[in-house]
Amino acid sequence: MKLRKLANFLDKSRLRPVLAACMPARGIVCLNYHRIGDGSRSRLDRGLWSASAEAFDRHLAWLKLHSEVISPADIDMARKDVRNRHVLITFDDGYQDNYDLAFSTLQRHGLPATFFIATGFIDDPRLPWWDEIAGQIRCTEHGAIDLPEWLPEPLPLIVGEREPVIRTLLRKFKSLPGEEADRFLSDLREATQACPTSLHHEDLWMTWDMLREMDAAGMTIGGHTVNHIVLSRAPAEEQWEEISTCATRIETEIGKRMDYFAYPVGDRNSFNKDSIDCLRRLGVRYAFSYYGGLARADADCYDMPRIAIEPHVDQSWFRGIIELPRLFGRQ
Repeated sequence: MKLRKLANFLDKSRLRPVLAACMPARGIVCLNYHRIGDGSRSRLDRGLWSASAEAFDRHLAWLKLHSEVISPADIDMARKDVRNRHVLITFDDGYQDNYDLAFSTLQRHGLPATFFIATGFIDDPRLPWWDEIAGQIRCTEHGAIDLPEWLPEPLPLIVGEREPVIRTLLRKFKSLPGEEADRFLSDLREATQACPTSLHHEDLWMTWDMLREMDAAGMTIGGHTVNHIVLSRAPAEEQWEEISTCATRIETEIGKRMDYFAYPVGDRNSFNKDSIDCLRRLGVRYAFSYYGGLARADADCYDMPRIAIEPHVDQSWFRGIIELPRLFGRQ
């Protein structure tokens, strides 16, 4: 990857701080993680593991020395302060490794983070659609996936090379309206003849007790809808139901308003005016997207950009994201 090579060069040549001084990050670098640990052998969606436990520990150690890590409650202050480097750490979905691994590491370093949860997975633990799609493809014994209504041609399944097929199917699912997405998933189950119930999911998600403990320790619990639907693919009434019910569950279980929200999927096409109208009605202060970029002082409070942290982001690249987000924090 070109950015990886550039990051390593800037690190070894010690030019990154010089370049950062010439291109100061005026705003908040919002980092987005999903899962912590080793997902290299998982039958679920391996793209959700953002960093190993060791890499996450290194991230936090470096951030503590070189940045001011803030909570969402500090955003108003940080947007006015152009002198310091501000970083916001966020997690999406609500996976249990966020509690088992990320939370303990954050506590050890004394740093805050925000956890955006899809409340339906906390209330009724089950496989989410992305993990089911990945699991269906990894577990099927068929040599190809033929979905003539949805794909122009069958997708061959080669042992050890199924990741591109999973990415193709995930992109297709995200592009479909709600009812069509459900039919697509049903047709995929029929095509693979794999058994999703064989995939481990009983302890996949955090519990409300875990989330209450994290809240009491200074972490922020935000909303991520109930069922992690792609909001822009749903009518306004369904969007309201997903967002308002999420807010009600958080207030009931945590005892605090849902002041912060992250759009599921989070690209520019995943939310719309109806989504923002729902958030305004509920009094949400900030909503976060997920397509890269720096949250500048004039950023839309309902479209605060975040930068994905993924396994291919090594330590040099990570430092580049923090110090040179306009270069290394792109989509």
